[in-house]
This record gives sequence, structure tokens and C-alpha cells, in this order.
Amino acid sequence: MENELTKLIYMADLAGVAVFAISGALAAGRKSLDWLGVMVISVVTAIGGGTIRDMLIGRQPVFWIEDPTYLYVIFAATFITLIFSRYKKLPQRFLLIADAFGLALFAILGAGIAESAGVQWVIVVILGTMTGVAGGILRDVLTNEIPLILRRDFYATAAITGILVYLLLKYLGVDDNTASVFGILCVAGLRLAAIFKGLRLPIFQLDEEPS
Repeated sequence: MENELTKLIYMADLAGVAVFAISGALAAGRKSLDWLGVMVISVVTAIGGGTIRDMLIGRQPVFWIEDPTYLYVIFAATFITLIFSRYKKLPQRFLLIADAFGLALFAILGAGIAESAGVQWVIVVILGTMTGVAGGILRDVLTNEIPLILRRDFYATAAITGILVYLLLKYLGVDDNTASVFGILCVAGLRLAAIFKGLRLPIFQLDEEPS
């Protein structure tokens, strides 16, 4: 049972990488980059957060060097996107939903990896969130867009909340797998609420002083 669950999580992780690679390819396409540029943005989007996490905790080798399957999935997803997009436009709502589950999975798995490095809980929250959102930040910066987490959209906040739920459940004695499932559902649920119900953070706005 343990091996089956591990295999399922691994396959879901690869699926999340594919989704993030597709979002990177589409973002590059909107900026009319060439095929190499599209591939670079896809790679950065898909594995940027996990790479930064591994470097910060000194995890060697970095996960995609240890297992190049991640790169193969990115290349395949990007190539399919390049071909498919010539004939049919991918539904934006579908990508947002897939991205929500990718964010959830990356955030909780990233938190688990950070936790295994023996860092304190606040660092687990930061590194788990970084795993989920840093690739998107790099994508937006490289394509000259305002990063999603700097807008009102409920994105990084969803990751932070889900990781806190995961850690709280573990503190209360819940086993790792159950805590992970609830953490993933929390992140995905909050992100889907932002997509379908317009859940937003309050803004901080100062009135301009009269000159």
C-alpha cells in the first residue's frame, strides 16, 4: 500500500510539472518567443521553485538531476503544446483548475521535503510555498508580467494556508499521508474558490497626498 501511494504521488508530481510547463509555454507564446525561448520558460516555470528549494536546503543532487524524467515530461508537454496550439486553443479555465492542483501538490510535497531537512516550521512554510509559486514568479518576470502573487489573486496565500493545515495535523498526531491529503485539498480548495468565487485578499491603498 505504501509503495502504491508513493507511486501515485510521483505520477501526480509529474502531472503537476507538465501542467506548469504548459502554462509556461503559453505565457511564452503570448510574448511571441521562438521555440527555444518557449522551452526555457517552460523549464523555469515547471522546476524553478523546486530547484531553489533544493539549493537552499543543500539537497544534492537537485531533484531533476537525480531523476531526469522531470525534464523529459517538460520537453514532451512543451512540444505537445506547441503543436496543439496551432490547431486549437486550450481552455483557460481548464488550465487554471489544473494549475490549482499542481500548486497544491507542489506546495505540500515541497513542505515535506523541507521538513525532512530538519528546518523549523516557519522555514517549512516558506520553502513549501516557494516550491509552489517561485516557478510562476520567474515565468512572469521573464515574460515581463506582474507576478501573480503580487496581485490580489488568492495564490500564495492558498499555499501558505494549506501547509499550515498540514503541519497542524501532523502536530496533532495525524499520519503523514492523511495530513498531506488534507493539506493538498485545502490549497486546491482555496485556489478553486479564488477562480470560481472571486476570493481575493484585501488591498492596501493609500490616497495620494495633494501636491
